[in-house]
Amino acid sequence: MSANQVRIIAGRHRGRRLHFLPGRGLRPTPDRVRETVFNWLQGEVSGARCLDLFAGSGALGLEALSRGAGHLCAVEQNRLAAQRLRDNIAQLHEESAAEVVQVDALRLLKIPPEAPFDIVFLDPPFADALLPAVCGLLEQHSWLASEALLYLEQDASHPWPVLPANWIPYREGLAGQSKHRLVRRSIPG
Repeated sequence: MSANQVRIIAGRHRGRRLHFLPGRGLRPTPDRVRETVFNWLQGEVSGARCLDLFAGSGALGLEALSRGAGHLCAVEQNRLAAQRLRDNIAQLHEESAAEVVQVDALRLLKIPPEAPFDIVFLDPPFADALLPAVCGLLEQHSWLASEALLYLEQDASHPWPVLPANWIPYREGLAGQSKHRLVRRSIPG
């Protein structure tokens, strides 16, 4: 595969190659890691409302759409990357199921959403150390469904941030310079 492309691994768009713009801190989640993550999410994606913060290439969110997610909100601050995401969504004919919001994720998360999300992909630029703030804002401003699943990816050399008390680690993995974790939100009942 040539540079600046991602391949949809499975689902109705399986094998489609989509182009993205290179940028600072942009590292699309590799095929092998995406395959692992979606194996972890098996049975959870169909019909789910997905939020892809720091969407970048859109690899995670577009994979979720291909596998039957009901709705995707891809958040990307970079104007050109956001436009490329819109182009890729149009190329897949997924405009009715997906939206791209071009805004700073921290600013967006301070406003409650129209409806909570079932699955959230958190893969911010490693250099920015945004995970702790993002996790707190998701919880504080009602962005999450009661038993939401959250995928977190960060630099393998850093310790995991302290997560909200009701986020239970479910699965973990390591690949190259990144580590990834799936957590499930639980509401005390």
